[in-house]
Order: sequence, then structure tokens, then C-alpha cells
Amino acid sequence: MRGWKRIDLGTAFLVLCLVALALWAWRTYAPDGLSLPKVVSDQLPAALAPRAENPTLYKWKDAQGHWNVTDQPPAGRSYETIQVDPNTNVLPAGVPPEQDRD
Repeated sequence: MRGWKRIDLGTAFLVLCLVALALWAWRTYAPDGLSLPKVVSDQLPAALAPRAENPTLYKWKDAQGHWNVTDQPPAGRSYETIQVDPNTNVLPAGVPPEQDRD
């Protein structure tokens, strides 16, 4: 075919990476009302999928007695399950934080 240039594998890989990065950024940072079509979002690998807004966390003490909070339960230790409210510590728009009064 005349007029068409051959695209080498490096260029094709770069374009594919840029498209994947754009999809990840759109899915991660898009406003709530704007989202990818379900057909596209179902095909995203787990690494590109958005994180849960209210993940389960695990609170436990290590061998030195220090508290740890992780997203995976510790092996062979007792732990507490924590559900964090995503609206905690969120101030309504236009309301200044309270000042400490000593």
C-alpha cells in the first residue's frame, strides 16, 4: 500500500501503553458522574481498576508491641477488622475547622 508507513513494534507498544495510562487516569480521577462504559471497565486488569472507597483494614500488634494497620490480615496473629467511613473528617464546603481553645 502506498502512502501507509509501517509501524514498528516499539511505536505500537508505546501507543498501547499511553492508551492504557489514559484509561487508568480517566477511571481513577474522573468525577463521579463520568465513568468508562461497562464493556471497557470490565476488561481493565485489577492493577488499573479503581480502589475501593471503603476497604476493610486490619489492626494488629507486631512482636515489638507496635500497632500496625494493613489491608491484608496478618498471618498467625490476632487482629481487629476496621471499616473506615470515607466521610470521616470531611468538612462541608465553606465551613472552617474548629480552633483549639486552651
